[in-house]
Amino acid sequence: MKYITKTVWVLSLVSLFTDTASEMLYPIMPIYLKSIGFSIVLIGVLEGFAEATAGLSKGYFGKLSDLKGKRVPFVQLGYALSALSKPMMAIFTWPVWIFLARTTDRFGKGIRTGARDALLSDEATPETKGKVFGFHRSMDTLGAVIGPLIALVYLYFFPQHYKVLFFIAVIPGLLAIFASFLLKEKKMDVTKTKTDASFFAFLKYWKISPRDYRKVVIGLLIFTLFNSSDVFLLLKAKQSGLDDTMVIGLYIFYNLIYALFAFPMGILADKLGLKRVFLLGISIFAVVYFCMSLNANLYILFGLFFLYGIYASATEGISKAWISNISDKKDTATAIGTFSAFQSVCTMLASSLTGLIWFQFGATIAFIITASATLVVVIYFFIIPINADLRAEK
Repeated sequence: MKYITKTVWVLSLVSLFTDTASEMLYPIMPIYLKSIGFSIVLIGVLEGFAEATAGLSKGYFGKLSDLKGKRVPFVQLGYALSALSKPMMAIFTWPVWIFLARTTDRFGKGIRTGARDALLSDEATPETKGKVFGFHRSMDTLGAVIGPLIALVYLYFFPQHYKVLFFIAVIPGLLAIFASFLLKEKKMDVTKTKTDASFFAFLKYWKISPRDYRKVVIGLLIFTLFNSSDVFLLLKAKQSGLDDTMVIGLYIFYNLIYALFAFPMGILADKLGLKRVFLLGISIFAVVYFCMSLNANLYILFGLFFLYGIYASATEGISKAWISNISDKKDTATAIGTFSAFQSVCTMLASSLTGLIWFQFGATIAFIITASATLVVVIYFFIIPINADLRAEK
């Protein structure tokens, strides 16, 4: 475990605390917004705007982190903004204020993502990237188990007292801020050139990025374009006859499996190759969506969500480890930030596309299309030669 350095531990704990705070509010966010007068349309606009802000800012601040040669200030500021945004949503209920608070949360994610992942990459070698990113994902996702459990227990004793949860979420948020101050900035070699950048300057990286980077990212983005929000899986489970408690239970179960297997999958990826394990993950994803297109009972649903947790553990952290291995070290934050920016846009389009297909043709067709598109991505990665998957060919 020598490869799990102090910096990796601190970043993992910061992510755990932050995700605990965020996921504590995730199950009740739509209910709370409706209780203060938000329509479904306005909720959709709010989430779309917030995610667009996060996505585009990931690219900009990733580029800025590389230009400045600094990581820690971006990480600290990003997590601080996300923590402070939680109580903001409970203090006032004006739509403009809610938009500001939610956007602040996502803006914080945009500021920190590229720099944080670059820090993780700097702490690893090409042979340990899977382990390091996998460990971080395990700790991060553990927060997605703890947060909803806290919310369920609280709402069991205090039903419909949603505002208090926003203030409770401040506690893990503050712990994340305090933990982030344990990070130490490492000196980076930075070329003394112009260090300012326009908001879309990261787009230029695509033209100068390594060919293997573009090959990998194109495949990842095609997959993302059909990988809609997990809400659709939960909605399908609801349609299969589960009550609200069981649906939330499924969500917690999925995150628990994800958290338990992300680190072992990272270890496996370092042995077998990042590409191979990633392809295993999205193949499992295709199987889950094909099966979810059919009616399923409770036991089958838990089995499918178990597999869905395995899919997430084999792809989320590993895709970033893969990207960091095929980009220059000096451009790590830019490379990950650029991918994350494009990914956010594709994620928004994916959910809109799936929702439209579901509305017009039903859930079965929507899920079959997603599964079929995923198999096309698997074939793409088998056909396209990628020379920089450093561990896959060994």
